[in-house]
Amino acid sequence: MRNWLSQVFAVTGLNLRTVKERQGASAAAAFGVAGVVTVFVAVLSIAAGFQKTMAASGSPDAAIVLRSGSSSEMMSGLRHDDTRVIADAPGVHRSGAGTDASAELYVVVDVPKRSTGTPANVPLRGVQPAAFAVRNGIEIISGRRFAPGKNEIIVGKAAAGQFTGLDVGSTRRWGENVWTVVGEFTANGSVAESEIWCDAGVLQPAYRRGDTFQAVYARLDSPAAFTKFKDSLTSDPRLNVSVERESDYYASQSQSLTGIIKGLGGLIAGLMAVGAVFGALNTMYTAVSSRTREIATLRALGFSAGPVVLSVLAESLILALAGGVVGAVVAYVVFNGYQTSTLNWQSFSQVSFAFAVTPRLLVEGIVWALLMGFIGGLFPAIRAARLPVATALREL
Repeated sequence: MRNWLSQVFAVTGLNLRTVKERQGASAAAAFGVAGVVTVFVAVLSIAAGFQKTMAASGSPDAAIVLRSGSSSEMMSGLRHDDTRVIADAPGVHRSGAGTDASAELYVVVDVPKRSTGTPANVPLRGVQPAAFAVRNGIEIISGRRFAPGKNEIIVGKAAAGQFTGLDVGSTRRWGENVWTVVGEFTANGSVAESEIWCDAGVLQPAYRRGDTFQAVYARLDSPAAFTKFKDSLTSDPRLNVSVERESDYYASQSQSLTGIIKGLGGLIAGLMAVGAVFGALNTMYTAVSSRTREIATLRALGFSAGPVVLSVLAESLILALAGGVVGAVVAYVVFNGYQTSTLNWQSFSQVSFAFAVTPRLLVEGIVWALLMGFIGGLFPAIRAARLPVATALREL
């Protein structure tokens, strides 16, 4: 066993010492792998960033109530009387200001993107005063909160960065109102930062919604109070509602888009990987051909086929690993934290978020690189092991 391992190290060392003689082909193979890994990690970081934003939006001690059968707020509708019953349900947290439940209205408005100037659907959310208590972490960073009963709006930090005309002091006309931006807020990186908020009582007549709402967000006494809260509402004959934890609701809202992105990312990376594998195959076949005499001579001296196979595979894997590390570093430096926005197909509105190049994605990218290196080196390695010893005698 020791002799076999010494053969492996000896042949592998010989291969690596001669890489500089093939540095052009070797560099091309490594950079091909790096390109695949960069694209693979970059595309999947879109899904990771979107999921991170949606996950930050949910709290285990908060719940959302929609009309039964609604998959999102856009599809829901609740009467004013329904929202009062929901706010008074057992399990809802109560403070000196009343119950921590906010009946809300949700519409989308056209706002031009800063990058392209094209209109995009941005959520305009009408909320009640309790919304600031229901959602932890809302902080005004510029200006002030909107005043109840006035045509005033506050804008999430992400929305203000991605779309034009939302600076504090600017005005916009949506529905039947002219709105004045009076503040900008953050929300711990949640999806609320992609939204525009106003008084629900002002938004209703602006869009002729009468006295209706679309959802009720409620802060509960504790995560354990959810079951009591849900059972009370779903068993009430006056209501026809569905109740979800806020965290579960936002997780479900990210499924369609992340599924599309992951599928597209896998397809693109797969197609690029085919090219990278052919590049690795070409490089390793060239390496084997240039060392035909050395390999056959080693076999004549008693080296077995196994060390020869492993040495060629090791060289291919090392080149792939180098390319994978370079690709992962490039993806992290260029894309991690890059701010963008995209359409959430389940709510038909824009969500602003940052690409997230996570440690898991970096590891997956390097594993993908090693897989390409293994495939690219396997067949040349088998060819090297099958070289007849007589070849050495003819070429010496």
